[in-house]
Amino acid sequence: MSNSPAVEAARRRTFAIISHPDAGKTTLTENLLLAGGAIRAAGAVRARGQARRTQSDWMKIERERGISVSASVMTFDHDGLMFNLLDTPGHEDFSEDTYRTLTAADAAVMVLDAAKGIEPQTLKLFEVCRLRDIPIITFINKMDREAQDPFELLDEVSSKLALDPAPLFWPAGSGGRFKGMLDLRSQQFIPYAKKSSTDDEGHPDAVAFNSNAVVQYLDPDEKAELEDNAMLVTEAGKPFDVQSFLEGHMTPVFFGSALRHFGVDQLLAGIGAYAPPPKPAAATKTGADTHVAPGDTEVSGFVFKVQANMDPNHRDRIAFLRLTSGRFTRGMKLKAQNTGKAMSVNAPIMFFASDRELAEDAFAGDVIGIPNHGVLRVGDSLSESGSLRFAGLPNFAPEILRRVRVKDPLKAKHLKKALEGLAEEGVTQLFRPMIGSDFIVGAVGQLQFEVMADRLANEYQLDVIFENSPYAEARWLGGARADVEDFVDKHKSAMGQDIDEQPVFLGKSSWEIGYVAERYPKVRFERTKERA
Repeated sequence: MSNSPAVEAARRRTFAIISHPDAGKTTLTENLLLAGGAIRAAGAVRARGQARRTQSDWMKIERERGISVSASVMTFDHDGLMFNLLDTPGHEDFSEDTYRTLTAADAAVMVLDAAKGIEPQTLKLFEVCRLRDIPIITFINKMDREAQDPFELLDEVSSKLALDPAPLFWPAGSGGRFKGMLDLRSQQFIPYAKKSSTDDEGHPDAVAFNSNAVVQYLDPDEKAELEDNAMLVTEAGKPFDVQSFLEGHMTPVFFGSALRHFGVDQLLAGIGAYAPPPKPAAATKTGADTHVAPGDTEVSGFVFKVQANMDPNHRDRIAFLRLTSGRFTRGMKLKAQNTGKAMSVNAPIMFFASDRELAEDAFAGDVIGIPNHGVLRVGDSLSESGSLRFAGLPNFAPEILRRVRVKDPLKAKHLKKALEGLAEEGVTQLFRPMIGSDFIVGAVGQLQFEVMADRLANEYQLDVIFENSPYAEARWLGGARADVEDFVDKHKSAMGQDIDEQPVFLGKSSWEIGYVAERYPKVRFERTKERA
């Protein structure tokens, strides 16, 4: 017999992993799956009784470049809890995808490189967590390489992020001198062995720090140094307080080496113990403000991501739905708030990166995939009644605008469809100028154009050229309808429409936008637009 929606939701831990590129996020993801018993070795999935090779970077371009450019979801059951792990792109050119993914997370694991500490991109992602009040767990990775002094790393977390760091473990050395770490609460010493994560033997078992057994891992000087540092950090720092962590003021700190599968089990146990289960979500119901509790009987959720062609053989298009309440069962009818149309969800899927299995049921906190052909879009709210609407997800004004054309003029129609599909996914933004037939594509960074060209070639067989655009900035227009229409009539040559047919002003420079905004004070020139 299945538990009630409230009991099942309380078992869920839905968390995102955020980091600067190269901090070891994908390696940590795979080793968390290994620690959770979901895979046999980093990269090999256990599914339907057989090992199948996979990894969280499943796109061709991700494997070639060794970076994550698309958020992926992995679900696994461990120690009585259901974990939903959201792996986010680390590259700043994909910060919008990361932002949308964080809307579906209840906590975040921030991965720091022990040698580099907090890098600019880490700061950017942290600000997104702050905006959403997401509690943060810190994992300081690569302790088996030469690292900064751990006290300096904690100072950096404290000063740059305005978070109180509360280490739950303390490392014994780093790089070639790295011997393991001390559990500050249980006073157990966890020894480190130089082995790969695929080595069956793993690391030696923990021993009591004040026992004779510790001498086989630490010489007297190393033991004394670790003891002094542990005493110093315990006396000087604030003790870990769960409430302070949940309110976003404190971060528990873990140390380890994801590549060597060291410290990963402790991190997973920490996520299970401290990360919050799903919370009530703010929504409007038939226009009135309300909150939707995870234990509510009505099934509801919101689409935070759309991904096309995860399975190139089937030209599929999957909407990622974060459930916020109720017990979802396969075959259930859900209505989209914006259209009111009911859709039968007959083939919902649970994700394991690009692997998937049919989901028979799911609860608040879970992420399910709904195959659909252009019906669902990012920001859509779904519920049984169709009357619930969750806060929309933002679109940010792009920083680079390019003209795009296909080399074969006979494929112009195909290009339109492909660009619209990618824009609906949120890969890039698409603007159609009111005058002229060119498409203008907007992105946060150059890498997005490279990913886009790669996907257009591989998934749609379109060879495209990106050219300099006459425009440098895009702004959505807001204000009274008459004022906006008057402005649009007078600036047709600089106007375009986005994928929702909303008016967009395309400026040649930020100076021009400032100048025009001064002349038309009744019109708002907005950098963000809510997708819903």
